[in-house]
Amino acid sequence: MQNSETKICKNCKQNFTIEPDDFSFYEKLNVPPPTWCPDCRFVRRISFRNEINLYKRPCDSCKKQIISVYSAAAKFPVYCNSCWFSDKWSGSDYALDVNFSLPFLEQIKTLLDTVPHLALAQLKNVNSEYSNYSAENKNCYLVVSALQSEDCAYSARLFYSRDCLDCLDISNCERCYECIRVDKSSNSTYCSYSENLVDCHYCFDCRGLMDCFGCVGLRNKNHHWLNEAVSKEEYERRKSLFGSNPSFRKDCMQKYKKLLETVPRRYAYVLKSVNSIGDNITQSKNCRNCFFVKNVENAKYVFAGRELKDFMDASYDDNSQLDYEIMSGERDYHVVFATNCWYSRELMYSNFCTDSSNLFGCVGLRNKEYCILNKQYSKEEYESLVPKIIRHMGDMAYISQGANGKEPIAYKFGEFFPLEFSPFAYNETVAQAYFPLTESEAAQRGYEWKSPVERNYEIDLKIKDIPSITEADESILSKTIECAHGGKCADGCATAFKIIPMEFQFYKKMRISIPELCPNCRYLRRLKSRNPMKLWSRLCQCAGTSSKNNLYKNIGAHQHGTEHCPNEFETSYAPDRLDIVYCEACYNGEIA
Repeated sequence: MQNSETKICKNCKQNFTIEPDDFSFYEKLNVPPPTWCPDCRFVRRISFRNEINLYKRPCDSCKKQIISVYSAAAKFPVYCNSCWFSDKWSGSDYALDVNFSLPFLEQIKTLLDTVPHLALAQLKNVNSEYSNYSAENKNCYLVVSALQSEDCAYSARLFYSRDCLDCLDISNCERCYECIRVDKSSNSTYCSYSENLVDCHYCFDCRGLMDCFGCVGLRNKNHHWLNEAVSKEEYERRKSLFGSNPSFRKDCMQKYKKLLETVPRRYAYVLKSVNSIGDNITQSKNCRNCFFVKNVENAKYVFAGRELKDFMDASYDDNSQLDYEIMSGERDYHVVFATNCWYSRELMYSNFCTDSSNLFGCVGLRNKEYCILNKQYSKEEYESLVPKIIRHMGDMAYISQGANGKEPIAYKFGEFFPLEFSPFAYNETVAQAYFPLTESEAAQRGYEWKSPVERNYEIDLKIKDIPSITEADESILSKTIECAHGGKCADGCATAFKIIPMEFQFYKKMRISIPELCPNCRYLRRLKSRNPMKLWSRLCQCAGTSSKNNLYKNIGAHQHGTEHCPNEFETSYAPDRLDIVYCEACYNGEIA
């Protein structure tokens, strides 16, 4: 087995390490080791993903007005869902012969600039036109990465849920609002990193609760208020007071914030998993540097994946195996260097290809096999030509032009697509959410930047004039409400918004106040509330009988007795944060 090797990233010039197991994976897929560090590879992939920046434009086929992630200024045709999946056109119509006098990636770029793009990535949805990267949903509005959900809105990473609004990373939930990383819960609001909740509000790291408010680290309780057991009558009294008395509400929220700072947190949200390092990992095995994954085995550098096996460097992939350098996949096998390819196998350097196999350098193909640059070949011709193209990609690299004196970067076989191939500006993509840049910083890196669209909405309802939900009637549906950020934030603020009927009915039913922020700002606020996709080596903060900062007194006996816990771990809690972070053993001694 090859020894580990330290390399210098071609992009950021920082050192990174390739481990022996990594080399084994690259050999298995017959690809060279990467020349970019993991963070730069991650940014490069997610710079091809625009989730919530939507534009009105005509479909270039049927000419109807549609909503798309691509503006009307896009250089390639954009088709609505019906037209793109129809028999009106074929990706084969754009087929190119391989030209060995040009870099192969440059020829792929020609296809990317000419083949029709799908306005919004949707499959098998019903009455859910305003959704992106979604499948098998019904009556959903402005949802992203949603699967088999119903009557939901303004949510992302939404699985098997119904009647939920403004949620992120939830599954098997019903009637939930502003919840983050919650599973199997109902009638709950403002809860996070919890499961099996019923009628709970403002709860963090809780399981099996019913009728609880402002609780942290509780298990299998009911009628608790700020971790204190109360009678059913007292709980209902406080709950009513919270809704009607601003002073009481403010005091409760301050105490809840203090609880969050004084109750120990697990070093990482790794549940029912074996030999795994990262955060938000559940029911997985042998995962390294993975985030927001479930039922994943033998993976490294994976973000937002479910039901995966034998993976490296993938973002937003589900039910797939043996993939590498992927941005958005579904039910794939051995797909490498690709974006938005679904239900396919044996693909390389392809984009928006579905139900296909054995494609190399293809764009927009459906139900095809043995194609190169969208041109059909026999199996024998394909298998003879692909090795020649791979050698050609090594001999004649695509050169990415440097910006502001930055050194040009050569892209040979083994690299994902150059960032300038992305159809989006950097600040339109999820890269801006996880690795935020200013306009000048983006320019220094040579990234495209999209100036805010000038919006001149005529505001009908100022923030100060928004009625309480008990006083509001359906006339509010016709009002244009100002966003509290007023376009002055860096979150793609829409400056104003409207309430849709399903949303209004939800607020009424759940007795939730009408929001003061537009959907874009609410979405980015949720993303920013999560820990970063970065790990730090830290020492457990259990000092024996209390936390190191003495804000928490231990209630359980620990193996290390009264001495400081010697355990070290990798965690997404940065060292300068105030949270009390315990290792798994110390955390279980106090919370579980």
